Order: sequence, then C-alpha cells, then structure tokens
Amino acid sequence: MYRFIAACVVAALGAVGVHAQEGAPAFTLSRALELAGAGSPLGQAGAAQVRAAEAARSVAGLRPNPSVTVQTENVAGSGAYRSFHSAETTAQITIPLEMGGKRSARIAVADARHERALVERSVIAADLTLSVTQAYVAALAAERRAQITGRQVEIALAAHHASQVRVRAGRASPLEEQRGALMLVNARSAAEQAGRLAQVARENLARQIAAPVDAPLDVDWLDRLAVAGPVDRPLIENLLAVRAVELDVATADAQIRLAATQRTPDLQIFVGPRRLEATRDTALTFGVTIPLQVFDRGSAALAQARAEREKADAESRIAKIRISQAVASADAEVANAETAARITGGPALDAAMEAARIARIGYREGKFGQLDLLDAERGLAETRLAAINAQAAYHDATARRDRLTASAPLPLEE
Repeated sequence: MYRFIAACVVAALGAVGVHAQEGAPAFTLSRALELAGAGSPLGQAGAAQVRAAEAARSVAGLRPNPSVTVQTENVAGSGAYRSFHSAETTAQITIPLEMGGKRSARIAVADARHERALVERSVIAADLTLSVTQAYVAALAAERRAQITGRQVEIALAAHHASQVRVRAGRASPLEEQRGALMLVNARSAAEQAGRLAQVARENLARQIAAPVDAPLDVDWLDRLAVAGPVDRPLIENLLAVRAVELDVATADAQIRLAATQRTPDLQIFVGPRRLEATRDTALTFGVTIPLQVFDRGSAALAQARAEREKADAESRIAKIRISQAVASADAEVANAETAARITGGPALDAAMEAARIARIGYREGKFGQLDLLDAERGLAETRLAAINAQAAYHDATARRDRLTASAPLPLEE
C-alpha cells in the first residue's frame, strides 16, 4: 500500500510527468544541439556577421567612381559677355586613379576580417554548444535528483509503516513512530523541492534551444564516463581561441599595409570637349590633378597602425599562454571529476546501498535501532545525490574543455 501512496506523491510533484512516457524516444543531447543550431538567435547573428564581411569584401574590391562635370563660362556678364554669345561650355569626365596599391590593401584587410568573421561564427557555435550541453546536464541531473527523492519517499513510507507496526506490537516506544513520521515529512518536502527544480531545469533547456522538450531525456547519458587519459586534440595553434587572436594580428598587419598606401597620393585624370560659342568651334580639354601632401603625409596614421599591431601581437602571445594553461587545468579538472564520479557512483554507492539493506533487515528483525536505520538511509540518499552531482560535474567539465579545445575552421584558400 505504501508503494502506491509513494508513487502517487511523486506523480503529484510533477517530477516525472512527461519524462515517463511509455515508448517515447529519448530527447538526446544531439537532438537538443540540432534544435538550438536551427533556431538560436546567436547562430543567426554569426551568419549575419559572415554575410556582412562578405559584402565588405565586395565593397573593398570596387574602384572609385568616375564623375562628370558640365561647366559654362563667360555668361551673364557685361558688354560682349552679356548673353551666351561668348559662352564657353565644357563637359568633362574625371577618372580617379588609386596609386600605391590601395585597392589590393583594402582587399587584404577585408579578407582578414572575413576570415575573422568565420572564426567568430565558429566561436558562437562553440559557445552555443557549451551552453546547451550545460543546460542538458543540469536538466538531466535535476530529474535524477527528483527520482532519488521520490524513492526516498517510498523508503520513508516503509520505515514509518514499520515503526507503526513495532509500536502497536509494543516492541518500540511511540518516539520511533514520531521519528518515522518526521522522516516521511522531510522526504516529501525534499521530493517536492526536487520536482520543482527539475521542472525549472527542463524549462530552461527548452528556452535555451528555443523548442519544447517533449520527450524524456536520455537518462543513461549521465552515467557514461570516458576513461581519463591522453586526449587527441588539435595543435595549440589550430585551436579556435588561438586562431581568433592570430587573425587579429593578421588584420593589424593588413591595416599597416593599408595605412602605408595612403602616403601615396591618388591622381585624377579629366578629359572632355569645350564648345566656344563665339567662333562655334570645339576644342578638347584634359589635365591631371595631383594632391599636395603638405600637412597630412600619412605618417601619423601609419604609426598608429604599427602601434595597434604591436598591441595585437602582445595580446596574441598572452592569449596563447593563458589558453595553454587553461587547457592543462581543464584536463586535470576532467580527470579529477571522472575519478570522483567513478568512485561515488561505484564503490561508495555500493557500500551505502549494502549498509542501508542490512539496516532495513536488522530493523525489521529488531536487531538494529531506528537511529541506525535512519543514519543508513540518510547516508544512502546523500551518496546517491553525491554520485549525481559528481557525474554532472564531470560532464560539465568535459563540455567546458571541449569548448576550450574546439578546432578552428580551415583557413581561406587563396
């Protein structure tokens, strides 16, 4: 009877709800990542940034537009120039000529920024993968905690029933029945709280992936632990974070080249016909405009670009050191988390389960006191929760390390 009551309590808490649908396929992490990639605004922002960089690359390759000028002279004056009889009308086209390789320098800057946008899109995707994985781990761990607290309600009901039987048989004092009742109240309270947290964690996962979580989670995924050891990963210079700072340096190099080209003045060539109304003749005009770099010779802009390049290079070296340190720390953290999860979910949990089993049998047979039973049950519950926490910590550490060691996209082909 008490098992039926416990099942009703857990169902009322909503801790399992849709999770226990019969025959429903599991809502896996890969499914969550697929939905997040399709509907996340972060992914849309990364794609838009790449399109903007591609458009900027097209703009950088454009040449300056020519201009057309029509000018009339010697009109609306006095004497012979009072009317349009002595007018001189000139129509000319002006063609700017970029000198010093400005166009190719602009293209180089745009190419560097385009590749940086591709890397940034990969950074956004890696960040999204990390956040979805963490939300999935949190939801799965919360549901497992709710299941454990639900089982604790069953255990508390059984212990309370046993204490009632012992008290009515005159083999125990009424104090035992009160302890059993208190244990049941605490178990129900913990189950209610755990069920509420599990529901919130599932809703947070749904918000993260912008889609409903309408199937039970993959409950076995949390138990999967990789054996700690060497990890096959890209070289440090091929990591996503390292490639990002290296492209910042490449962009700064391109900016130096662009600033250097600004020191070479551009030319303007103009040509066009001139109509002389007085003689009704036509002549050709042409010329060249050369700016005089008297005040701004481009030296200050070039010095600024070089200083910014030095800054980018220094930040790149600092980032590589920090990333190397972070990867080493992440490896140690994953290894430690794997050890903790393996021990708490293995030998420690087996020992706690055996101790609780012996305490239950001994209590029913009158060999152990109620305090021994309560202590054993409390130790089992704490060990089970510790095992879940350790497994969740392991998967969280693994996800953070995977984000840190994510590979950069291949460089753009020339």
